[in-house]
Amino acid sequence: MCRDSRRGEAGREVSGDSSGRASSERAVPSERTVPSERTVPSERGAEVGRRIGVGLMYGLWKPRVLGAWRMPATGPAILAVNHSHNIDGPMVMGVAPRPTHFLIKKEAFVGPLDPFLLGIGQVKVDRSGADRTAITQALDVLAAGGVLGIFPEGTRGEGDFAALRAGLAYFAVRSGAPIVPVAVLGSSEKRGRLIKGLPPLRSRVDVVFGDPFDAGDGSGRRTRKALDEATERIQKQLSSHLENARRLTGRQATLSSGSDRRKGPADPPITTMNEVRTS
Repeated sequence: MCRDSRRGEAGREVSGDSSGRASSERAVPSERTVPSERTVPSERGAEVGRRIGVGLMYGLWKPRVLGAWRMPATGPAILAVNHSHNIDGPMVMGVAPRPTHFLIKKEAFVGPLDPFLLGIGQVKVDRSGADRTAITQALDVLAAGGVLGIFPEGTRGEGDFAALRAGLAYFAVRSGAPIVPVAVLGSSEKRGRLIKGLPPLRSRVDVVFGDPFDAGDGSGRRTRKALDEATERIQKQLSSHLENARRLTGRQATLSSGSDRRKGPADPPITTMNEVRTS
C-alpha cells in the first residue's frame, strides 16, 4: 500500500479562534527508520549541557525560576515552552531540574556547534522533509524515561501560544508522556547595549513551570481527528498557564514595542509523520 505523503489534518495550525474539526478517522501511520539510525540522544550528554547552561544563564543573566518542583522527578515528560527569543531554549535547559533534549533545527548545527549540540544530547531536525530519524529519536528519548523540550508554536514569534503545530500532541499522545507548560518571560522585553540580539546582561528572566497534564482524552486514539482535538486541549492549557505566569511575574511575553524586533529564521516545528515544515 502506498503511503499518502500529502499534509494531513494533523499538520494544520490550530489558532485561538479556530472552529474547524477534522473529519478523517484514519490512524496516523507509525514511524519507521533504519535500525542503524536509531541512536538515542545521550542523557549523560544532556546533563553536561544542563550544567553548561546553568553556568552561562546564571552568569550572564538573573533567572528567576518558579514552580520547577512541578516537573515530574522521574519518567518521561515533555516541556512545552513559549518562544520569543533565541535564549529561551538554553535558558530552560539551564534552569530545568532534569536534563532536557530539545528539538533544534538542522541549520543551527553549523561548524563546531554540530558536534557540540549532538554531544549534549540535542535532536537535529531537518525541515526539508519528514525527518523520521528526528521523530524516532524524540520518541526514543521519551521511551527511555527522558525529558523532551518542544517549542509548540513551531517558530520564534510572539511567545503567546496563539497558534500551535499539532506535533506536540503527536508526541504526547503517542508516548503517553505528560506535558509540562513552561513560560519564559523577560527574554525579549529589552535589547542589550553591548549585544543587541541578547537581553541586557544581568537582567532578570523569569521561567515559570506549570502543572503537568495529559494531552489525550483517555481513549487511546491516535487518529488525525484525535490529534487535532488534543492540540486544542493543549492550547487551552498552555494559554491558561501563560496568563497565570504573567500575573505572577507582572510581565508580558513579548517586547512592549514588538514591531522593531527582528524575527530570525524559523525554528523547527514539532513534527508529525506528515509534516516537518514550518509555515
